[in-house]
Amino acid sequence: MWFLGMDVGTGGTRAVVVDGAGKLIAGASSEHAAFRAKHPGWAEQDPEDWWRAAQEAIRGAIEAAPEPKEPIAAIALTGQMHGAVLLDENGAVLRPSMIWCDTRTQPECDWLTERIGYDRLIELTCNPALPNFTLTKLLWVKKHEPETFAKVQHIMCPKDYVRYRLTGEFAIDVQEASGTLLLDVTHRCWSREVAEAAGIKESWLPKVYESPEICARISAEAAGLTGLAAGTPVAAGAGDQGAGAVGMGILQPGSVSATIGTSGVVFAATAAPTKDPKGRLHTFCHAVPGLWHVMGVTQSAGLSLNWLRGTFFAGQSYDALSEGAAKIPAGSEGLEWAPYLLGERTPHLDPEVRAAFAGIGAGHTSAHFVRAVLEGVAYSLEDTFTLFAELGIPVTGIRLGGGGARGTLWRRIQAGVYGHAVEVLTAEEGGAFGCALMAGVGVGHWASLDEACAQAIEVAQRIEPDPADVAAYKSGYAQWRKLYPALKTLR
Repeated sequence: MWFLGMDVGTGGTRAVVVDGAGKLIAGASSEHAAFRAKHPGWAEQDPEDWWRAAQEAIRGAIEAAPEPKEPIAAIALTGQMHGAVLLDENGAVLRPSMIWCDTRTQPECDWLTERIGYDRLIELTCNPALPNFTLTKLLWVKKHEPETFAKVQHIMCPKDYVRYRLTGEFAIDVQEASGTLLLDVTHRCWSREVAEAAGIKESWLPKVYESPEICARISAEAAGLTGLAAGTPVAAGAGDQGAGAVGMGILQPGSVSATIGTSGVVFAATAAPTKDPKGRLHTFCHAVPGLWHVMGVTQSAGLSLNWLRGTFFAGQSYDALSEGAAKIPAGSEGLEWAPYLLGERTPHLDPEVRAAFAGIGAGHTSAHFVRAVLEGVAYSLEDTFTLFAELGIPVTGIRLGGGGARGTLWRRIQAGVYGHAVEVLTAEEGGAFGCALMAGVGVGHWASLDEACAQAIEVAQRIEPDPADVAAYKSGYAQWRKLYPALKTLR
């Protein structure tokens, strides 16, 4: 018995096949077209391109699986969160999707906050209005493209649109729905009060499911396009962070992940919804039924290193850059990087602030700049751990994911900055892997996600923080925290 998980990401879609023992046996990816940015702060993608990539990834993963092949018993989807896909009465896409990193909607955030009230909005949704969230994108379309908004009959997030193309069903999971700003996160259902205040009809919203629940089945048409069998059960899945947490075994309170992809996320499971009165952390339903999670987001984490390499070190490998940076002492001899290329979410909630290097001296080399970027991203993630301590959120273990888990230097830097041992997994396939486990739970192969993860997840390495690094980063972080207030005054 095999299970398939799929991740509809920003840069591409990846599908993986997992066997009944929870072992990864095959995978395939298909790249997306680069997102469009007609104006600063805008970011849009074509949902049809996700559907093309999904078909290619599914077919590729099934073809890559070894013989004798077993039937795919169930699938589940994850993907980039917060995107807005608008469909008409026939299910046709009305406009390109404004995706998670689109930050044009601050005026809509201000309007919604004034309309509902800051404290009331956090009480209802556990989160403040931010440009990244789906609802603020809908309000932008309502104001700036009223002729398009008048045709809206269905509202979806990216991976849920792909599931619609696979099954014909309109569905969403509670974890993904938490990132729309339309969900009553405490009670795990749509918030009628928020929808009415924003002028969003509840009939436009898909049915909400818990992440492992079976919500649809593969249609005959999609079966012919993907190689999946018609009628294959489809579990609700989760947004990329929720599914990634499952794939890393971050299921119970005290367990925490620090994942560096394009953005960076520190994610902690909680037994109850934790509401930060200042709205600096996101509080969402967990993909684990009956649990919640909090997370802090760095907008430009892996993107910072990608930008540095593409701008100044074209043609050099990441390994070569890290090798040089490893020779620089912790703290980069005073050189600092504020990773605000796309503004910042946690803890500043500031879409307008921009990135900067500070403390540049004549003795700094190119390797110093690389190390400063690695450290600046880790400092930004440490901001979230600082909030966890303030709000009493326990941290008993930290697992690293994404690109930040693959390089020896970045692992060591994170251990030193967090002042805590960190773990990396034998096979870290992130959200797609977590979704494959959800699919198995959905059809009863495993009794729970805890049981699935206990069988499927294995720790490969534990990195203890170097005391000298901890000391250097403690003072370095204190100095680094002065950057944001200074940058805020420059615009």
